[in-house]
Amino acid sequence: MKTQITDLFGLKIYSENGMYVGEIEDIFLDIDSKRIESLAVGNLAPGIGELGTHRGVKIPFRLVKSVSDVVVIRHIHQLFHGEDEL
Repeated sequence: MKTQITDLFGLKIYSENGMYVGEIEDIFLDIDSKRIESLAVGNLAPGIGELGTHRGVKIPFRLVKSVSDVVVIRHIHQLFHGEDEL
């Protein structure tokens, strides 16, 4: 499937365990290798770990499992606090 990079902006991101992570705000490209390097994620879920003064997180694209109406990433236990409450 081919898509425009601009179509990814605003897509919601979920972990493979179904936990909401946030929304894509920006995309980092590696122009030399013609690949997406990482996704800048904002509008984060309240259960996301300590961010300090940061407004979002940067997720390496290698963690992305699928892209469709939403983006599904590999579940990262260190990213979520209080996930036992679900």
